[in-house]
Amino acid sequence: MIDSQLEMTDKIGYLLLKKGIIDDDILEQALAAKKADESKGRRNLAQILVSELNFDHDTIFREVSVLYAFRELSISVSELSDERIDEIKRLLNSKGDEVRDQFLIHKVLPYSYDKLRNRLVLAAVDPTDKELTKIAYSLNIKKFEVNYLKKSDYDKLIETIAPAENEFLKAIESSTEELNISIEESNVDEEELDAEINKSALVNLVEAALIEGVRKGASDIHIIPTSGKSAEIHFRIDGKLQLWHAQENTQPEALMAVVKDRSKGMDRFERESAQDGFIQRAIDNVVIRYRVSVLPMVGTELKNKFESIVIRILDDRKVIKDLSKLGLVGYSNAAFKKAITQPQGMIILTGPTGSGKSTTLVAALYQVIDSTKNILTVEDPVEYVIEGARQLKIGHRMNFEQAIRAILRHDPDIVMVGEMRDKETAETAIKLANTGHLTFSTLHTNDAPSAVARLYKMGVEPFLIAYAINIIVAQRLIRKLCDNCKRKIDKIDEATAKRAGINLEEWKDVDVYEAVGCEKCNKSGYKGRMAIHEALYFTKEIRELIVRAGEEVDEDAVRMQSRKDGTLTLRDSALEKVKQGLSSIEEALAGTMDD
Repeated sequence: MIDSQLEMTDKIGYLLLKKGIIDDDILEQALAAKKADESKGRRNLAQILVSELNFDHDTIFREVSVLYAFRELSISVSELSDERIDEIKRLLNSKGDEVRDQFLIHKVLPYSYDKLRNRLVLAAVDPTDKELTKIAYSLNIKKFEVNYLKKSDYDKLIETIAPAENEFLKAIESSTEELNISIEESNVDEEELDAEINKSALVNLVEAALIEGVRKGASDIHIIPTSGKSAEIHFRIDGKLQLWHAQENTQPEALMAVVKDRSKGMDRFERESAQDGFIQRAIDNVVIRYRVSVLPMVGTELKNKFESIVIRILDDRKVIKDLSKLGLVGYSNAAFKKAITQPQGMIILTGPTGSGKSTTLVAALYQVIDSTKNILTVEDPVEYVIEGARQLKIGHRMNFEQAIRAILRHDPDIVMVGEMRDKETAETAIKLANTGHLTFSTLHTNDAPSAVARLYKMGVEPFLIAYAINIIVAQRLIRKLCDNCKRKIDKIDEATAKRAGINLEEWKDVDVYEAVGCEKCNKSGYKGRMAIHEALYFTKEIRELIVRAGEEVDEDAVRMQSRKDGTLTLRDSALEKVKQGLSSIEEALAGTMDD
């Protein structure tokens, strides 16, 4: 019902309906909620659509800002100067915690202040919020202008300007308690030990580590005993381990017991076998999953039974759905897109643990997910939830191998097999690819051609390898130079150029940068990582080489033919990133092997 009466009574509803953002049914629900709300508050239609009907905030309020002529601010945290960030912090904190809390509750920031005109610019996620006037006056400023800021931009900005407080970390810092729990193998009173641990600072320490790991962008948390009375907690950030906390005067067994208690599927008192567990927490209003691995290790003190714990952080916000963001370029990009758009065949990702294989597979899956297709995944364990796919649950009643076999009877169109671990798994996966299914999987090899040899040595028939596989992509992650402090070098060192296989004459006009180090990159010179790829697309010539294989596949012949087809090696792919000014020669050498 688009009519003049609606336009007069609710301009927001009229605009959103006219633009097709909402329909008649949604409008009626929102108007009913607004009418019911009039006695208690004064929410407008946009606020109701977002808070009660789960519409995307930025989609709704972008239209509202246009309707009421609010200027939209486009803010990128990485592009803000340190001076501007410091000014926002100063204004935000200038009148104490109570005023600061009001700014944060209403998701508004004092973006800039003109002293000459005594005029403040507010950046608000909801520019129609009636409390903004009161908030501006609390800074003793009478003149102000409200601008609209996308919620997605606000969320990134607030992480820098006013990161959420880690209550567990605060509790540790304010506590003077030094914990010294003794855990003996015999005569353990479980209830007494449980009471001691739960009232100790160790609980806060573990919970603080789970939160800080997420906020610092770590991929893993490592807990390592260093003696009978101490342990260290390290975060893996951008592929490198960094010490976060050293716990002294505490038996490592006590710290390990706290982690096990907070993990599903673990036995606190089992210290001589490997264990796998699972933790889930809501952090900054986002559900984060943690995969916990415990391994017994040798210590210097025989009376202690040391264990190493690694906690993998699984943050669904890091899932990449856009293939263009994977870093695939040139031949690799064209070949990969061609391979995944085929009606059948196999796509294999190779590389060591932590090289981003799963990220690439999930991104590829999102390109082919379709409501008309049955998409099944078999992973042990499941890392990321994939919308539109049926992800099989592995457990003691159905293991990985049983799930692989069962898939054949479940009418699949597209299948993802987390890893080809043995001949049986590999043969089943390749059988799927050879019988009309598009199949994705991973393999642990150094490069793409060696994956062919690995499958051959597993016992898979050369004919099946040659005609079932579309592409094999080897992948690594290398660190990106920090944009804030990277420095152009005057001349490439001859010894370094020789190690990298660089022709100095060909590189004479290339701007090459080196790592320096600053506060923004924690003095490392690098911030973030990116993928490099080697794509072996199965052309007619490659297939013939594999079919003609005798007792073993000629990897060198496959490698030479792939280069003729346009494949870049991992080293060449890394050096392309150096040419683009994204990484350094040293990082390219450290992250790849000689050809």
